[in-house]
Amino acid sequence: MNPDVLRIVVVDDSALYRQLIQNVLREVPFVQVVGMARSGAEALAQVDDLAPDLLTLDVRMPEGDGIQVLQELKKRRSKTKAIMVSSLTANGAQVTMDALLEGAFDFILKPGSPDAAANRQALLAALSDKINTYRDSQIRRVAVRRSMIAPRPPGEARPAAVRKPTSGCDVVVIGTSTGGPVALREVLSHLPGELPIPVLIVQHMPPQYTHSLAQRLNENSPLEVVEACDGMTLEPGWAFLAPGGRQMKVTPRRPRSKIQITDDPPEHSVRPSVDYLFRSVAEVFGGRVLAVVMTGMGRDGTEGCRLLKAQGATVFAQHPEGCVVYGMPKAVADEDLADRILPLTELAAAITQHVVPVSSPRHDS
Repeated sequence: MNPDVLRIVVVDDSALYRQLIQNVLREVPFVQVVGMARSGAEALAQVDDLAPDLLTLDVRMPEGDGIQVLQELKKRRSKTKAIMVSSLTANGAQVTMDALLEGAFDFILKPGSPDAAANRQALLAALSDKINTYRDSQIRRVAVRRSMIAPRPPGEARPAAVRKPTSGCDVVVIGTSTGGPVALREVLSHLPGELPIPVLIVQHMPPQYTHSLAQRLNENSPLEVVEACDGMTLEPGWAFLAPGGRQMKVTPRRPRSKIQITDDPPEHSVRPSVDYLFRSVAEVFGGRVLAVVMTGMGRDGTEGCRLLKAQGATVFAQHPEGCVVYGMPKAVADEDLADRILPLTELAAAITQHVVPVSSPRHDS
């Protein structure tokens, strides 16, 4: 990738929408639209001919929909990534979730205002945000690989950050953003169904989409994965995903903790927020917590980890090599808050071992 110019192919079966996206992208710095396609087949041909950095990819198209394009790109091991352009419908949410699980970098919603000018501004803001996130992720990836100081080996702890949990572990909390659906599927599919404590998850995502994500994750996980609802009791062997567009916290144990869903303001410009959940968990469970911060842009989760660490909790961060965007786990690691920095494929085993440590063999006298 040339960090100075991102080469993009616009893919949509609507000629009007292709033109709209092209016009909007002309206002995004360091972007060049190198082609347009109206179908999945045309998109793949453009990838072959032009080798773009990114596709803006419609979900529903003739001659190969967005999912089939992503599957073919994966099969070809193409370096071209895709930002999905999705409609805010229940069906659109399901298909978009499948696209993210097939490796789409991220997605934006097609604006639905009757005001054409407002739609254009919303599209410009959304595309600019995702494209800049993609560019930053690629620049960071190159910087990590070229750095004279290699990243810490997988699993290595920062000595200053290592602290023993106060005693046991009552809950696992996970925070993630861009790249999160694939990362969550990898982790949750390898956790045991008999996990003796609950798992709470924040994935940055708008309303409707978290319901589809929970359904998809549940299909592949031994745990019971659900989109959290207000008043749910924390249950062992269950994973609760914060609903998109709302905040999630836990209430004090009387006698058992429950989930509370609120409309409290966004933090770090996102709702649900990782810090919001982690802060709540620190107040209720103290140091009996394992916090896991995975792929995502920004710093959400860092202050929550700081609060948890102050009470003796344990923090795992995802290793940079497996992150779609090495932002959130990097912020945690840079602040000396990560007890272990682990590859995505090792996180589930490390979580399980922490929650259910293998007992030493007994030697009866």
